[in-house]
Amino acid sequence: MAKKIFKTMDGNEAAAYIAYAFTELASIFPITPSSPMAEHVDEWAAHGRKNLFGTTVQVQEMQSEKGAAGAMHGALNTGALTTTFTSSQGMMIMLSNMFKISSELLPGVFHVASRTVATNGYTIFAGHDDAMAMRGTGISMMCESSVQEIMDLAAVVHATAISCRIPIINFFDGFRTSHEIQKIEVLPYEKLRPLLDMDAVRAFRKRGMNPDNPEAISFCEPAETFMQHREALNKFYDRVPDVAEGYMQKISEITGREYHLFNYTGAPDAEFVLVAMGSGAQTIEETVKMLVDKGEKVGCINVHMFRPWSEKHFLAALPNTVKKIAVLDRTKETGANGEPLYHSVAATFAVADNAPKVYHGRYGIASKEFLPGDVVAAFENLKAFEPKNDFTLSIVDDVTYKSLPRVKGITTGGKGLKACKFWGFGSDGTVGANKSAIKIIGDNTDMYAQAYFAYDSKKSGGVTVSHLRFGDTPIKMPYLINNADFIACHRQSYVHGFDLLRGIKKGGTFLLNTVWKPEELDEKLPAKLKRAIARNDVKFYIIDAVGIAQKIGLGGRINMIMQSAFFKLADVIPLDLAIAKLKESVVASYGKKGQNIVDMNNEAIDQGLSAIVKVDVPAAWADAVDEPVDMSETYEILP
Repeated sequence: MAKKIFKTMDGNEAAAYIAYAFTELASIFPITPSSPMAEHVDEWAAHGRKNLFGTTVQVQEMQSEKGAAGAMHGALNTGALTTTFTSSQGMMIMLSNMFKISSELLPGVFHVASRTVATNGYTIFAGHDDAMAMRGTGISMMCESSVQEIMDLAAVVHATAISCRIPIINFFDGFRTSHEIQKIEVLPYEKLRPLLDMDAVRAFRKRGMNPDNPEAISFCEPAETFMQHREALNKFYDRVPDVAEGYMQKISEITGREYHLFNYTGAPDAEFVLVAMGSGAQTIEETVKMLVDKGEKVGCINVHMFRPWSEKHFLAALPNTVKKIAVLDRTKETGANGEPLYHSVAATFAVADNAPKVYHGRYGIASKEFLPGDVVAAFENLKAFEPKNDFTLSIVDDVTYKSLPRVKGITTGGKGLKACKFWGFGSDGTVGANKSAIKIIGDNTDMYAQAYFAYDSKKSGGVTVSHLRFGDTPIKMPYLINNADFIACHRQSYVHGFDLLRGIKKGGTFLLNTVWKPEELDEKLPAKLKRAIARNDVKFYIIDAVGIAQKIGLGGRINMIMQSAFFKLADVIPLDLAIAKLKESVVASYGKKGQNIVDMNNEAIDQGLSAIVKVDVPAAWADAVDEPVDMSETYEILP
């Protein structure tokens, strides 16, 4: 048996890797957060990488999303397997082309880092608004809930599109799954080759527009024939679910991971079931496993194929003991009596006898955190005598009062899990160093790794918070760390502006980059931070990374200093291995800038190991109180 290949990558890279294999032409135009997919494909093509056909993908960058969709439409009509990548408003601009591409039975694939569409405001974060707005175009839709699923199921998407002559939107949560770095199994192209239906490919090419074999297509139709032609497409769509399920079985045989159109997790005799798609489904799955271990009769369905909706496959996945279902959508359709996924589930039971009650809710719009506590809240609501319908999770709705209160103290996690959080400053190198760390650990040990990077709107010059997890088993926690073993603050001023140690575990470790000496900390640190350190028995360390960087000549780039200190204190992997690989990464990152730059960064690594100072925490900090501020000298006291 061939040895499995593991690599750390994010969802965008996983989608691009698979898309490249099945693509002959990529028409691209960048839009956040899908841009890295096109960038990867463009880079690989420039270096001559070969696809499954033994050719290099032709990349055509257009001047707009409309241009990319138009080029895709034209290329598909000539018999070239074509792919594009988009999100949000960019996909809205492609909508009219999608009606044509689907109705002309052209097997293109749209890879989408799904993002909330601008409504009351503009945001770049996750939501299924964009994909759901495409439902009427006739394009099929498939969804993944993790980076590994993208690697595995994107191949199913392309293979199904080719075999069925149906275009497909393949979507996953933007700025969550698209940018989350995971250690995953990479599928070699030779393993994907059996999924390529070459008879269907040859038939598709033969149908391509050719001046030597002219035919009339897409002309103006009278009322006498238009509807008949629309209905004639039914036979092509009817076979899509079974074909996709067949390809999923092939992927399951290759990977050992079980995939279906609808993946069920939970008790075989479950009475209460949640239905969702995207990264939220993964949170539900892990919470369900925990609840089932406690004897709860609960379950969940992770939806992978949303269109065409297969009632047959959905009902086959659902235990016949189910009494109540809650469908969770990551979108809001204002004024509708439920969101899109709910409508499909509810319609499935519309003519069924003894059907379960079906309720609906919304969660996670614009990347609002969706936690295990929200999942438990949804199940508790289902168990109520009269469950709340049309509810929201992830927020406290004190305006229309539709929210369910999050249940506190619910945690999930794999064996040997270690969670680390880093507060940084945009452009100080913290994010880049943490990306390097995650690759060092993921690529050089048997440990699994996950990383996610939260930015504020300023990016460069703003706050960055890096969330890193390491464990002995695959990490399925698509949400920010709220229970940390290690926290580092790379900017001294943050001690006054942020609740840095919120969620730190008892006995956890805190590393502060500061110019303050140990004897100054009692005076300089705010009381809230001192109480958190003392009451949680935190192991407290300081380091003057700024001073070290300036002496070495690195200016404000403290990343290597803080990274080596992290490896020493967090004890995730053997220190000698970590430092050796960290220095290798310096050569890879800065080698072209000259040996002097490499030497300075290597010195920074060494200094980061030796300059750490352990702080003896006074017992009095547990009851620390901030000194009252006398405002009378600054402001006039009004009578």
